[in-house]
Amino acid sequence: MTLTIGQAAPDFEVLNQHGEMISLSSFKGEKNVVLLFYPFAFSGICTGELCALRDNLGAFQNDNVQLLAISCDPMYAQRAFAEAEGYKFPVLADFWPHGAVAKAYGVFEESRGCSTRGTFVIDKAGILRWQVVNGLGDARNIADYKAAIAAL
Repeated sequence: MTLTIGQAAPDFEVLNQHGEMISLSSFKGEKNVVLLFYPFAFSGICTGELCALRDNLGAFQNDNVQLLAISCDPMYAQRAFAEAEGYKFPVLADFWPHGAVAKAYGVFEESRGCSTRGTFVIDKAGILRWQVVNGLGDARNIADYKAAIAAL
């Protein structure tokens, strides 16, 4: 599935690292959302990307924006990952049905059982405003989605 800028972003409901149910629609009317898919907890590029977000968190999580990081790892792995790295943002488990959210966003890598590096900026109305999808081994440029947020 390929998403188009200007269309409604697919809603979802999954567990965060604390076992709490989080839905995209819960932010509707309240906050813009940066939805960041990453392949695997504890892997090198993923850890580097999420640590860069942690270190610049004010740009991605504030009164106007909510950061949601998501992978197909189970909730317990997400909790260990978030605690080990000091992430103060929701780390979501797209574990079961396996990869359902990644599939809805067109970023599930069937042969590997994980998502690619997709980033989606969704406005307060739930509309997709910006997206970029990188390959498994291709790190994202944090400045790109900072600019996308600033444009909202």
